[in-house]
Amino acid sequence: MVDFNLKNQSPSFLRFIRRVLQAHWVTLLLFLVGIGLPLLAFQSLAVVVLQEQGGFAWDNAILLAIHTTATPLLDQIAKTVTKTGGFHGITLLTTFVGLILLVRKRWRSLLYLVLTLSGSGMLNRVAKTALHRVRPHLWEQLEPKLGFAFPSGHAMGSMTLVIALIILTWGTRWSWPVILGGSAFVVTIAWTRLYLGVHFPSDILAGWMAAIAWSIGVSLIIHPHLSRTNAVDEVEATPEELSHSN
Repeated sequence: MVDFNLKNQSPSFLRFIRRVLQAHWVTLLLFLVGIGLPLLAFQSLAVVVLQEQGGFAWDNAILLAIHTTATPLLDQIAKTVTKTGGFHGITLLTTFVGLILLVRKRWRSLLYLVLTLSGSGMLNRVAKTALHRVRPHLWEQLEPKLGFAFPSGHAMGSMTLVIALIILTWGTRWSWPVILGGSAFVVTIAWTRLYLGVHFPSDILAGWMAAIAWSIGVSLIIHPHLSRTNAVDEVEATPEELSHSN
């Protein structure tokens, strides 16, 4: 019969926990802040949207405030710029980045980019179908849109691409330019969707939260940053080499 002494086992268990936290605290923190909190925010928004299709009081207030700034020039700018955050625009940008990774044989990074962007698009379609939130109709829209609104595909796609690029360039000389330029891109795309009146602010926020959680979650599985220190063709690597790289 095994003599199990809880008092004697407790110190060993505590030492084990301490070692795990010391070795993986960054990953655990990233999981909590980068995945847990965004998912919690998305869930909070989704529950309200699902139960009350009207959404939030601040949705209409923000849209109407933005609409007061409308001018013919801004109309044309918004209609043009918003295309870069749509399916074709994001696909073109992703293809450009993917070709760079392909030429440099960064297979792990390329896999991460493809899975993250394609998965984001599929998740967005599923969420829109499941929550079936109608688009706002507060004024005559310049570009009437069909389909559901929550979460915003433009917001989710642009944020997914930017987060993926931040992760891929983290720790390099490109990281800050990507962070600053990417932030401006994401905010600009969000503004165009609100200015055109095709999304509520909560649609935008939900798209951002889903994109952040998804992009970071996939990165914790694939570890795309390993490609920077190991540019070996991973297709030809042995199972032993791949296990050591992880």
